[in-house]
Amino acid sequence: MKINTKATNITLEADVHEYLEKKIQSLSKFVNLNDDAVMIDAELGKTTRHHQAGDIFRAEINLHTPGKSYRAVSEATELYAAIDDVKDEILRELETQKRKKLHLLRRGGQKVKDFIKGFYKWGKK
Repeated sequence: MKINTKATNITLEADVHEYLEKKIQSLSKFVNLNDDAVMIDAELGKTTRHHQAGDIFRAEINLHTPGKSYRAVSEATELYAAIDDVKDEILRELETQKRKKLHLLRRGGQKVKDFIKGFYKWGKK
């Protein structure tokens, strides 16, 4: 796995970088993070420098796997909250993709099973 981190309108401190890597490790349930083909592009930063009511932070993750790419974006008033939100969003996308794959596999298996049952009934008469 390769992580590319980009900071926009802020300086990226070591503790923020460690927090991001810790959150990315939770993706290991759905993606093999030991694979060199997996690449994660993360962008952290402020949206603008001139808000009247405080800063708005933005976190974006682009996950590139050998077969597919995933993207998640989040904005929040705190940088850590934006990282948490973007992690949850990318996990939701990965989970949905896994469910779709399992559903397709089960549906295909059910069709094969129905075919075999029908063939067996037909040959028994």
